[in-house]
Amino acid sequence: MKIALIGYGKMGRAIERFALERGHRIIARIDSHNPEEWDADTLRHADVAIEFTTPSAAVDNYFKAFERHIPLVSGTTAWTDRIDEVRDVCEAHGASFLWSSNFSIGVNVFMALNRYLAAIMAGLPQYHPAMKEIHHIHKLDHPSGTAITLAEQIIAADPSIQSWTEDPDASEGSLVISHERLGEVPGTHIISWDSTVDTITIEHRAKSRDGFALGAVMAAEWLADHPGYHTIDEMMADMLHIKA
Repeated sequence: MKIALIGYGKMGRAIERFALERGHRIIARIDSHNPEEWDADTLRHADVAIEFTTPSAAVDNYFKAFERHIPLVSGTTAWTDRIDEVRDVCEAHGASFLWSSNFSIGVNVFMALNRYLAAIMAGLPQYHPAMKEIHHIHKLDHPSGTAITLAEQIIAADPSIQSWTEDPDASEGSLVISHERLGEVPGTHIISWDSTVDTITIEHRAKSRDGFALGAVMAAEWLADHPGYHTIDEMMADMLHIKA
């Protein structure tokens, strides 16, 4: 495939490495230093674009890709208050789009476990969930996009949990998410269900950014053959031959 990279920081370079290893070509690299490349003739030949930028730039990047009918995979977070608008614009242009807060295959397996465990715990009111996420010191936003996605899964599965919060003194109907910024930790998410007699814990610990980068390239490969607006859950279900 011919791939355009939108954002060429650490993630963009990691994605490039995996894309080349898997036999793809990088035909464009666009970031804040060369926005004029959006109108370059080369970009018209892209089979797919992969976008990892900033929340303030992401939606504008999406619309540019939709207008040019370039299938787009994005891992940028903290913009999803506009997700309904993005979906409407994508569908209006007949474009293709797949966004995820985390493209790591391992994380998405972890999310499937999280949904399953939360559904079980909905029938066991003596257990109450809490979450902790740990990332490198360069990550300023909190909680992480992945933590928010995990929290939303728990809220959807367990009617006794109405919201998530970072307030450690919140009421019982809230899921408390704590965060820590430590060294160069690429990403750890820990979910515990605590009762007076025991605690059940599940954890995902990334070893590097490589899992995120490889998953994004795999998502681009998948999206190239699946036109339209999609979720990471659809991709995982299709890849693993399970029901979404």
